[in-house]
Amino acid sequence: MQTAPTPPECPTVRVEDDRTGLDIETLKRAFLDNLFYIQGKFPEIATQNDYYMALAYTVRDRLFRRWLNTAETYSKQRARTVCYLSAEFLMGPHLGNNLINLGIFDTVKQAMTELGLNLDELFEKEEEPGLGNGGLGRLAACYLDSLASLETPSIGYGIRYEFGIFDQDIKDGWQVEVTDKWLRYGNPWEVARPEWEVEVKFGGHTQAFTDEHGNYRVLWVPDKVVRGVPYDTPISGYKVNSCNTLRLWAAEATDSFDFDAFNAGDYSGAVFKKMESETISKVLYPNDNMTQGKILRLEQQFFFVSCSLQDMFRIMKRQGIAIDQFHEKFTIQLNDTHPTIAVAELMRLLMDEYGMEWDKAWSIVTKTFAYTNHTLLPEALERWPIGLFGSMLPRHLEIIYEINRHFLDDLRIKFPDDLDRLSRMSLIDESGERYVRMAHLACVGSHAINGVAALHTKLLKQDVLHDFAEMYPEKFVNVTNGVTPRRFVALSNPRLTSLITSKIGGNWIKQLDELRQLEGYVNDSGFCSEYRTIKHAIKQDLSNYIKEFYGLNVDPNSMFDIQSKRIHEYKRQHLNALHIVTLYNRIKANPNIDITPRTFLFGGKAAPGYYMAKLIIKLINSIADVVNRDPDVRDRLKVLFMKDYSVKFAQRVYPAADLSEQISTAGKEASGTGNMKFAMNGALTIGTLDGANVEILEEVGADNFFLFGLNAEEVSQKKAAGYNPQEFYNSDPELKLAIDRISSGYFSHGDADLFKPLMDDLMYHDQYLLFADYRSYIDCQDRVGLTYLDQDRWTRMTLLNTARMGKFSSDRSIRDYTDNIWHAKPVSIDLKEYVQGGSLMDTPSGVSL
Repeated sequence: MQTAPTPPECPTVRVEDDRTGLDIETLKRAFLDNLFYIQGKFPEIATQNDYYMALAYTVRDRLFRRWLNTAETYSKQRARTVCYLSAEFLMGPHLGNNLINLGIFDTVKQAMTELGLNLDELFEKEEEPGLGNGGLGRLAACYLDSLASLETPSIGYGIRYEFGIFDQDIKDGWQVEVTDKWLRYGNPWEVARPEWEVEVKFGGHTQAFTDEHGNYRVLWVPDKVVRGVPYDTPISGYKVNSCNTLRLWAAEATDSFDFDAFNAGDYSGAVFKKMESETISKVLYPNDNMTQGKILRLEQQFFFVSCSLQDMFRIMKRQGIAIDQFHEKFTIQLNDTHPTIAVAELMRLLMDEYGMEWDKAWSIVTKTFAYTNHTLLPEALERWPIGLFGSMLPRHLEIIYEINRHFLDDLRIKFPDDLDRLSRMSLIDESGERYVRMAHLACVGSHAINGVAALHTKLLKQDVLHDFAEMYPEKFVNVTNGVTPRRFVALSNPRLTSLITSKIGGNWIKQLDELRQLEGYVNDSGFCSEYRTIKHAIKQDLSNYIKEFYGLNVDPNSMFDIQSKRIHEYKRQHLNALHIVTLYNRIKANPNIDITPRTFLFGGKAAPGYYMAKLIIKLINSIADVVNRDPDVRDRLKVLFMKDYSVKFAQRVYPAADLSEQISTAGKEASGTGNMKFAMNGALTIGTLDGANVEILEEVGADNFFLFGLNAEEVSQKKAAGYNPQEFYNSDPELKLAIDRISSGYFSHGDADLFKPLMDDLMYHDQYLLFADYRSYIDCQDRVGLTYLDQDRWTRMTLLNTARMGKFSSDRSIRDYTDNIWHAKPVSIDLKEYVQGGSLMDTPSGVSL
């Protein structure tokens, strides 16, 4: 019998999964599915926000595969995990950053173009989560990016503030705070995890008892309990499979509705507990000028710390790790003093919840925590009144007293008969009203204490934490801050990124030291010309934006002189303003004077309760009103305060800057990170020897940095000698004219009283030495103006700044932390194929994100 011929083997046709595929057609199909099934819209009725949300969910799907693979791998390996505790995470918009890290930016842009959409317009629809006040929160975000990019297991823990840092409007030159409703359209990047909620106690009293084994124990009986619900956001690494977690906690009531109160007609009382509990995570940094603000801030700090530590115990239980191995499983970084209550809370949990004796618990605590100090301002070191602290956290006050007793005993042994030292170093400030000193608790309870720039760490050891440096010299280490080049160059400045990559390849985005190769092109006329063309186009884009949103014409050929940072007297935005007034006065005296054209741009927010900072904003805007409309100026000077400083703002401004103003009083800025972002994008720095400026100067060379002013030692000496600002006022005619012109009401419609508080403070106090640095600053600015006229020299200097920024990548910072403090190892993630229908059934039950 003849057998039928065997049919030819058909080739396997592979079709990408709509949730994981990365080619253009798959992305388009997935995008339209998400628009239809998640947003519930079809194109004819969809808004730009619907399109943004659909794209965000499409990108998030691609993250989830990496996220779950990462969680599974960490769980199986019981990987040592870095827990970064921070009251702030200023993440910035997620969409663009994830496209860069996934390596699909150009593919997605093409997919959107083929669908008739503009990717840049979709970026603008993303509500930025303003969960940070400035550098502290942005640093935390950069570090999460680097931890994932370096494949280091980590979790960022913080608060899911319903309302973030306020939106800033400017009305009649004054800052006006507007509620930041960043969640009004939903947040496509987060996933709620209510099944992992925890309870957090407040208030009440403690009861001591003896357990069945004869051991002394303490029971905390609270008078209020709230629930902490985690919301997780995946944090992608750059072109790796690792995807770590940012876990933010929202506060909810244990009982959201009181039926008895409702039935009795007390309708507001029926939801009182819900409102009271949810207030904890309602707003970032309440104004603490009043007692209620202080109470809420302490509640916030304890809330997220307690939630996070309980979550770590949950993870250990799921992974089958013994409690006494806590410090081996987790290393916890305290990002400034805000999370320091974690030291006492971990002691409480180990002793009261898990029955551990004191010495063993304290050993685990001190091996677990490390503390980053971010300030040289003594008034910024948190302390809490004993009465307030004890009424809210009675058990923790008992524990802190006991920690202090042990600590003072050790202190007496090392420094016998030094009663002043005991008073200075005690965890309890006994002078006047008694306070808990949180920075002291952090120093005693941590195995490592780091500053965030070489100068900062030196000054910490010499001054702010001098006693602790003598007690624990082995604890102190420096980790200079860094910023991620993914967001602040690759995403923010794609034209410069393309130019650099065309010459040295793209590996510099992950290994920023490779930018050194650019030094070989600084004398290449063709390369320099191409660079200048790109820079001009970027400045033209910003000029167009300024014209559209502020109605001000600025010349992209002028020098863009930019100061964007939090408004604070020590950051000296008013010194910058005095320079503008000085240039204006020169023009008024001689309208035909030859002055390098400049566009002065400011950005930054003042704390709502900080009147002097708000007055500085008003001064800048008042100067702008006069300068910008005076015909004598003839457009040689333009001044603009750009409102609502944010990460989006920064991404637009940093690439366009010619000159970066880093002019804080030496010895006051811990590090700064804006200085790094500006320099990476080719801006030249005018600055003092303060914070990371010192190390930037060392890297780029004195010939490529405009240095002025007193150094930190000279500042201290001048103050100790009895600094008198009026001596400088009376001896410098330009300074005197600038101050007199402001004081006369010239910039305030004749109102001589408006700026009197600011001018009087400078004349009679000047604690940040503006007058002492004024002449050096003005002369340095004159050199800046002359240098800018030589565009060949300026271009060479800017390229060398970019080329020598390798040290200031947050990747280097994280390597310093992992090598010297955390001792955490990278874990590579193998990306498993996603199989619909069965993939989750193969996930081990012990997996815990």
